[in-house]
Amino acid sequence: MDRVTAQLASAEKALATLHEALAMPSSVVVRDASIQRFEYTYEVAWKTLKAYLADVEGVVAASPNQCFRDALRVGLVSPDDAERLLDLSRDRNLTSHTYVEAIAEQIARRLPAHAALLRHLLAALRDRVGTTV
Repeated sequence: MDRVTAQLASAEKALATLHEALAMPSSVVVRDASIQRFEYTYEVAWKTLKAYLADVEGVVAASPNQCFRDALRVGLVSPDDAERLLDLSRDRNLTSHTYVEAIAEQIARRLPAHAALLRHLLAALRDRVGTTV
């Protein structure tokens, strides 16, 4: 459980940096920084979920998408949230193509909703492990 609690703290800090970037005045540099912060927030969030599933639920999931499906299966997220997490995962996979202006703009427009969903996921994890980060 200590591993999950520590990862939750890291995920919360990463998410705070994403929110910080999203609050800045819009520019290409801020957009790109926000996408970069989304990438690392996503990475630490799904790895936190993976640790929770393994340590608390006894479920071994190898990929982000499998973690999101298993989170639904163990009742951590709703079916709607699980689908939204899979959409978020698709956007994360597209971030390697942000040199294409249209893709970068599409992802950037969805970042506030993605940040809210990640915040919701981390809150659900905190509730399950009984800690506040």
